[in-house]
Amino acid sequence: MSTPLALALAALALIIIAGLSGYAWSLWREVKRREAFRAEEIRRAHERCLEGLGAVAQAMLSEQVDITEGSLRCKVMLEIIDPRLIERDDFRVFGEVHARTAHLHTHSARQALTPRERFKEDKERLAVEDELKPSALVAAQAVLEFKQRWPQSLH
Repeated sequence: MSTPLALALAALALIIIAGLSGYAWSLWREVKRREAFRAEEIRRAHERCLEGLGAVAQAMLSEQVDITEGSLRCKVMLEIIDPRLIERDDFRVFGEVHARTAHLHTHSARQALTPRERFKEDKERLAVEDELKPSALVAAQAVLEFKQRWPQSLH
């Protein structure tokens, strides 16, 4: 192989390597940009859930919302923040309320029930609320403390 051909091939190899390095660097920057965007989205979702949690917990404590509704809303928002939160002793009652009332009809399905069926479901829901109200109110207070200590309270 002649020297000029070897130099041309070496120069071509360097150009290809430089082009691929530039492409890899731009891909790396895009990954970092997307990671930052995702982290910001998660932070904002947590912030919105914490605001909602605080409002629902306060409404539960001041009896502006019933125990079932408040518990279900708290459960959903806690699971958005971290699904393991609902397993904590402080918040476990929210999952229990959900488990014991999940079969009850809501919205238009509830409207389709006969008055007798609605009364039966209301009676069942109220029995669950009467039984779990003290625990749910303690959990609502724990939610306010969780929110106040955020983000250290997550771990």
